[in-house]
Amino acid sequence: MRIALGSDHAGFDLKERLKATLSEAGLEPVDLGTYSQESADYPDFGHAVSEAVSGGQCELGVLVCGSGIGMSMAANRHTGVRAALAWNEEVGALARRHNDANVLVLPARFLDEGEALGILNKFLEASFEGGRHQRRVSKIDLERTGGEEPQ
Repeated sequence: MRIALGSDHAGFDLKERLKATLSEAGLEPVDLGTYSQESADYPDFGHAVSEAVSGGQCELGVLVCGSGIGMSMAANRHTGVRAALAWNEEVGALARRHNDANVLVLPARFLDEGEALGILNKFLEASFEGGRHQRRVSKIDLERTGGEEPQ
């Protein structure tokens, strides 16, 4: 499985650790930057990861910034991307099971490495349950509903 990774400077160290963990697990991380702790603009990396996921080059994405909020905003601008900001394992798993999230966003300044790795593992282990959740997920993209808000 190919997983796109991106971070700004605040998430760089954690992204590097996540990348190593994914490789060790036999997955294929695709690092789309940033490549240092030098100040960087989070939307650049949020868009790069989201394009890789929405374009089908990667099955999933992981984004890391200080709070996770900016990355979530940037990522969710892309059709077909459902980026979820997770701060604990349960939220990470529910994002996949109930919301069919395909991009995990982690707040580097609010998690230690162990917490982040636990969230990533739960996110990857979970799968979309469909059923009643599918109806709700189908209402997310306005393009699918003709550009109008769903009733």
